[in-house]
Amino acid sequence: MDEQALRKRNLLFFPIGTIGRDMVYCLVTSYLLTYILFTRSLNAAQLGAITAIMVAARIFDALNDPIMGNIIERTRTKWGKFKPWLVIGILLTSVVVYIVFNTDLQGWSFIWLFGAFYFLYSIAYTMHDISYWGMVPALSSDPDARNQFTSRATLCAGIGSTTASMLIPMLTTGKGALGGSTNVAYGRIALFICILAPLFLGLTVAGAKERRDDMQEAAPPISLKKVVKTIAGNDQLLWIAVIFLLQQVGNNFILGGIASTYIYFDFGYSGGLYSIFNTVGMFVTAFLMIFYPAISRRIHRKKLMGVLACVSSAGYTLMAVSSFLAPTMVKFWLITVGYMLANFGQYGYYLIMMISIINTVEYNEYTKGTRDEAIIASLRPFLTKLSSAITVALTSVSYLVFGVTNYTNQISSLESAAAAGSITEAEKLASISQVLSGVGHGQTLGLLLCMTVLPWALMLLSYLLYKRHYKLDEEEYDRICAELAAR
Repeated sequence: MDEQALRKRNLLFFPIGTIGRDMVYCLVTSYLLTYILFTRSLNAAQLGAITAIMVAARIFDALNDPIMGNIIERTRTKWGKFKPWLVIGILLTSVVVYIVFNTDLQGWSFIWLFGAFYFLYSIAYTMHDISYWGMVPALSSDPDARNQFTSRATLCAGIGSTTASMLIPMLTTGKGALGGSTNVAYGRIALFICILAPLFLGLTVAGAKERRDDMQEAAPPISLKKVVKTIAGNDQLLWIAVIFLLQQVGNNFILGGIASTYIYFDFGYSGGLYSIFNTVGMFVTAFLMIFYPAISRRIHRKKLMGVLACVSSAGYTLMAVSSFLAPTMVKFWLITVGYMLANFGQYGYYLIMMISIINTVEYNEYTKGTRDEAIIASLRPFLTKLSSAITVALTSVSYLVFGVTNYTNQISSLESAAAAGSITEAEKLASISQVLSGVGHGQTLGLLLCMTVLPWALMLLSYLLYKRHYKLDEEEYDRICAELAAR
């Protein structure tokens, strides 16, 4: 197969595989804490235990990522080094996710199950996540092709996560909840997503073809020292790691659970409203997903980041200013449009960070003589998970500071009663409205400010660090590639 035909084939089969993966990721990352809050009655100790488990598991998972990358790097099979881990990882992920969303356990029994689930999920998701993104450098070394693979994969990831973000609130909260309760609805949603994820990724496994130049070489030994040496010895990788971590904490904070809680507290217990907030906020990112390769050919990354920073700043300002208004639909739409602008800039940052991490592969080859694709690719999920651990901790602290569980415990009791058939759906919704009427303005204001000030500050800090310390701009990367070709 010639190079052009192979590129077209990979541009079709590689991106589509992540649609289901990102539906799973969205379900767990954006809705797991919300699912627990609104289906389980938690005291402060139990919420603290859940927070500790999520933080510990994600840190463990983050530390495990480079090791998994090293294992993948030494894998030698007739299917390549990535595909076996794609299959094993996605199947195990689907099983453990289905189990945790389909249990009736409460209290400390649920906490123990949750602890086992989260560590298993962390290991399983790492297997296919690192394998998937590790394939990008192996598909092509052409900068334009990489931009296409990355942007199309993120487009498909956006399709998966946006679809999940739009449907999950509508089908689990308020009048539209499947089965009449949040408990039943999440179980059914989890089953559907856990079937879709392996099917989509199976298309990548069957259709994508990576270059296997290094498969003829002897497999390097699994070595933690090698992982540390690769990362610590690449100064550009270290800087982009710090920058990406800061940006991801701010970017994930809104969708980590705090936004849905704020919407329900300030505007009513309606999953439809949060779906609108999510869908409008994320829809605009489709523009970047589609047109980023064309934009990147015309505007250099650092200049583009400055433009994106201004757009995001305008969005966060609009969200913050709306706090002075009464909780009407005018306020809701101001917040939603503000989030749309903020997310446009943040997602543009994310695409730039993705390319910036991948481009350190050639820098590593230029300075050290080895590409170490899987190890370097493992840093992105490592940082994503580490940032999500920080996000969970910040979200839980916010819940405790603003007394969120005082109200969510009452709601979860009503949801459980509805699931058991003890009360009707209409009675449940009426009682929940009564509960939410007691939420104070100071509590909703605090949640809204958390959603705006922190992400904005971290975004600006990441921009300043990138502009000052990341040296692999377009000209320098082309120079390095030319020299590698000459060698």
